Amino acid sequence: MTSLRRFAAVAVTALTLGTAANAANIVEIASGDERFSTLVAAVSAAGLAETLQGPGPFTVFAPVNDAFAALPAGTVETLLRPENKGQLTDTLLYHVDDRKLTAEMIPNGSNYFKPLLVSQRVCITKGASGVSIADGTGTSANVIIANIQADNGVIHVIDKVLLPGTRPACH
Repeated sequence: MTSLRRFAAVAVTALTLGTAANAANIVEIASGDERFSTLVAAVSAAGLAETLQGPGPFTVFAPVNDAFAALPAGTVETLLRPENKGQLTDTLLYHVDDRKLTAEMIPNGSNYFKPLLVSQRVCITKGASGVSIADGTGTSANVIIANIQADNGVIHVIDKVLLPGTRPACH
């Protein structure tokens, strides 16, 4: 039994060190996770993959496939059309901050943050129940997985696609 525990401890250590030594950028991490296949397709269609593979730092609030599926019927297909590249790019940039913001760095309470879509704001609220992000539609996404570390930033997984619009109330 002691040998088995020692082997397990060595295996966990090796896996942890291997992960740190083989850090991946935000696009590589998202591409390797089937939950983000719609996001990856959108990032590619918008021509943002190269940017998000760059040095950063970036914080990406990454919607899962179910978040895209919850949009009104036809929305994703419409955004992916070449003639709508500008709107798609704006929507995606609304999910990105040009800093590395771990969940611990987000202050308690509600605060405005400026995403890369510079004409817009989001309201990030951190409290006992977690972190949520209010968008331009007046609704909020919840961070369902925080702090996925990339070599050029951090990913926070969210359950809703953030949409630009009016400045959200942030109180």
